[in-house]
Amino acid sequence: MKRLLFLLLMLLPLALRAQTITVLESAGWLESAYVRWQPIATAQSYNVYYSGAGVTNQQIDTQLIRNYGSYYRADVLGLTPGTYTLKIVPVISGVEGTATVTSALTVQAQDRAGFAFSNGRVPGAYNADGTVKSNAVVLYITQNSKNTVSLNVTGATTNPCVGLQTILEGFKKGRDARPLLVRLVGQITDLSYMQSGDIVIENNNFASSYITFEGVGNDAVADGWGVRMKGASNVEIRNIGTMNCDSDEGDNIGLQQDNDHIWVHNCDFFYGHAGSDPDQVKGDGALDCKKSTYVTFSYNHFWDSGKCNLLGLSENTTQGLYITYHHNWYDHSDSRHPRVRFYSAHVYNNYYDGNAKYGAGSTEGSSVFMEGNYFRNCKYPMLTSMQGSDVYNPATQANNYTTFPTFSNEDGGTIKAFDNYMVGQTRFVPYGAAGYPNSTVDFDAFVATTRGQTVGSAVVSAYGANTYNNFDTNPAIMYAYSPDSPAAAQGKVTQYAGRVAGGDFQWTFNNAVDDASSAVNVPLQYALVHYST
Repeated sequence: MKRLLFLLLMLLPLALRAQTITVLESAGWLESAYVRWQPIATAQSYNVYYSGAGVTNQQIDTQLIRNYGSYYRADVLGLTPGTYTLKIVPVISGVEGTATVTSALTVQAQDRAGFAFSNGRVPGAYNADGTVKSNAVVLYITQNSKNTVSLNVTGATTNPCVGLQTILEGFKKGRDARPLLVRLVGQITDLSYMQSGDIVIENNNFASSYITFEGVGNDAVADGWGVRMKGASNVEIRNIGTMNCDSDEGDNIGLQQDNDHIWVHNCDFFYGHAGSDPDQVKGDGALDCKKSTYVTFSYNHFWDSGKCNLLGLSENTTQGLYITYHHNWYDHSDSRHPRVRFYSAHVYNNYYDGNAKYGAGSTEGSSVFMEGNYFRNCKYPMLTSMQGSDVYNPATQANNYTTFPTFSNEDGGTIKAFDNYMVGQTRFVPYGAAGYPNSTVDFDAFVATTRGQTVGSAVVSAYGANTYNNFDTNPAIMYAYSPDSPAAAQGKVTQYAGRVAGGDFQWTFNNAVDDASSAVNVPLQYALVHYST
């Protein structure tokens, strides 16, 4: 009997360690992969490893493994495209138990297209192949660590820098050349120290500085605060949900001034707090850009935003201002997709999905190339200030320049359009189109027959007599890219825009109501105010 008891005691740890993990979900994503599994009662913790693309059993940081009570989740970041497996190993009494390995997972490349990548730059702390740049500093920010995380920063006034904003201010002088990778984990509410309600990123336009500000998994949220950039170069913001912003500036994410080579992608933009103006009931700008250049905004998801993308303010020049918007989902958002002053803007392969006011608008001599976009029930897909559909009153079938301009009283710019698909719009007037009065003056956009067609100098805005600068056909300015058809773009956008696998926040719009309504969606607002990861 004693011998039997001894054998049982010897075999019990082996039996416990032999318990296998049940994988609930696993998938590859954009230069990342993730796995969810059901916990086992005897495990105190878990180790996770990945193999693939020439790497075998590389252990991930423990901060990437999170406990959600009924399940665990691990996200593996910084993967080069390829095929991988993830291995989950329970740790029982300090000893690794029986491993469980996922099936083969396909990891895809990020779409690094647009002006942000001009001049050979790769914004952020990741290489062009998706791996982390050498010598990078990785910071994990949680609700518990947001005010206490610390780092010694070259050039900082005092070291160590304590708290996220203080660390970023250490990089402000532009003397620390280490790539900085800030990873948000879960829902992060207001930090004890911010700048007027924003986390501000600056690096004195130091060309050797690279900063990525990213969320981990599908539920990283900046809740109540905004992200603002000024005097920043080579910055990437990715995979973050931003909601309930009540900062002084009011923008969920804003490029305030003097920024270059900025890439904001795969973020979810939700309502902010109401501002003082009538058009700020859903918050101020979702993703605005002023006095900055070489910028790409891509694969972002705008959820019923009132004012999505203000572009330009008081630059007072049309020279040297370049930006790309591609594969963004304007999901029942109302206006400014984008609303452009002065800039040369390439707007391609976006999905305009039930937009109550207008799609893109051009003013102040801007040149906007609208290409391969999919418009579904967007009231006015394209507007040029003070002409065409912007001032046309359908009731009187005449222009009303006093009370009817949809979005601006400024001088016009010029929109070149090619290969866009439209259905359900109220009105769209191509340059010179039959059936519209005076359509060589009162037009919304010049519709090109080929991508490479230039817009002649005879095509001018009705107010300001501004012409199109043909930046998109100038090889000294334009970048290489491969546009999708509008239908393919719609499918790609709905699959990949926003955070990983669509993020953790789920909402279904009622097209019969929400397509035409610019009012606050009260149930949606309630869900956001009461959101919890």
